[in-house]
Amino acid sequence: MSTTTSEALSETTLLRFATAGSVDDGKSTLVGRLLHDSKSVLTDQLEAVERASASRGQEGPDLALLTDGLRAEREQGITIDVAYRYFATAKRRFILADTPGHVQYTRNMVTGASTAELTVILIDARNGVVEQTRRHAALAALLRVPHVVLAVNKMDLVDYQESVFAAIAEEFTAYATELGVPEVTAIPISALAGDNVVEPSANMDWYGGPTVLEHLETVPVTHDLSHCHARLPVQYVIRPQTAEHPDYRGYAGQIAAGSFRVGEAVTVLPSGHASKIAGIDLLGQSVDVAWTTQSVTVLLEDDIDISRGDLIVPSKDAPPTTQDIEATVCHVADAPLTVGHRVLLKHGTRTVKAIVKDIPSRLTLDDLSLHPHPGQLVANDIGRVKIRTAEPLPVDSYADSRRTGSFILIDPSDGTTLTAGMVGESFASPEPVKDEAEDDGWDF
Repeated sequence: MSTTTSEALSETTLLRFATAGSVDDGKSTLVGRLLHDSKSVLTDQLEAVERASASRGQEGPDLALLTDGLRAEREQGITIDVAYRYFATAKRRFILADTPGHVQYTRNMVTGASTAELTVILIDARNGVVEQTRRHAALAALLRVPHVVLAVNKMDLVDYQESVFAAIAEEFTAYATELGVPEVTAIPISALAGDNVVEPSANMDWYGGPTVLEHLETVPVTHDLSHCHARLPVQYVIRPQTAEHPDYRGYAGQIAAGSFRVGEAVTVLPSGHASKIAGIDLLGQSVDVAWTTQSVTVLLEDDIDISRGDLIVPSKDAPPTTQDIEATVCHVADAPLTVGHRVLLKHGTRTVKAIVKDIPSRLTLDDLSLHPHPGQLVANDIGRVKIRTAEPLPVDSYADSRRTGSFILIDPSDGTTLTAGMVGESFASPEPVKDEAEDDGWDF
């Protein structure tokens, strides 16, 4: 890549987006079409896909294989893991996550969409809105993805009928609006034929909106973590104790949100000790300011007892600490989550013991009604939980920070991830119930 091209790309914005939808709706084919038609595929990659397609007896290249990278996926013709791809056009750089459609891989969709600024949800024009479509829309709403694209795929199989597209777009948009999705853009496409993916379709002259790529290149990127509350989870304490640096004590980690400056007053949570930033080291160099996603080492003016799991925040913008967390969660493990369940809660770099004190409700995806007090959540359920932790945690609302407002629940016996949670997120506010969790020795 030339220096000029590299400089041009460095000045373009970055969009993280994810694809989702039911099995065989064409997610991988859409991503492959985007890569192929935007000329983002290397020659050797395309040749490998052509060979794999020929071995299956297919006449042309199966573009889905550009993202279905696992051997198991290629053999089965399905996506079972999140496939990340990086590409760029003259207008924007992209990081895309092609997520699975199978219900049992909903956890992967949560992973792929958790950092996305846009989600493309595909629907087979022949099938319309199905349960998995609703589940993915609900997850996009819970994860507060700012932009949702409804790609009504396989329009070629319904003779490119405008009425079919209009009915699906109306149904999905109404459902997404109920969920609180702020913006839905509906686009009729045929990923296999290339209609309205990169180039406008001659078969749907009744559609006057953007192609998928055009929308991806122009949609505003509004979720800027650098303007969120500044948060630095401490990952490691650096004390070389060498003759050259006998008194060096630095606190290393990746800035989760916002920015920090030398001289700024900060507070360490959950202890509440205050100090000022004496220095910031970045890649071996001292800097005056550092911001979101940069991995830094912060030096403080005062000698404070700080360890992994602590959170450094601006003193004027410190989150509250609490042992009682209420959140909406997506349960991803095969084993159910029950009232009284003893778990480990991982928030940022800190992991503490916790108890599930109550499960007030479970969301029914068909009509968005709440099933009260289900007692447990099973795999792929979305529900409301109340959790008591053994130690105070500094948590933000997920609405304020997707990084420090989220957590996972872990099985303490084997380390299995059980549940992904969003602090404070809720579809509704069910009536409070009396705590019925039994005393099992983990009561805090």
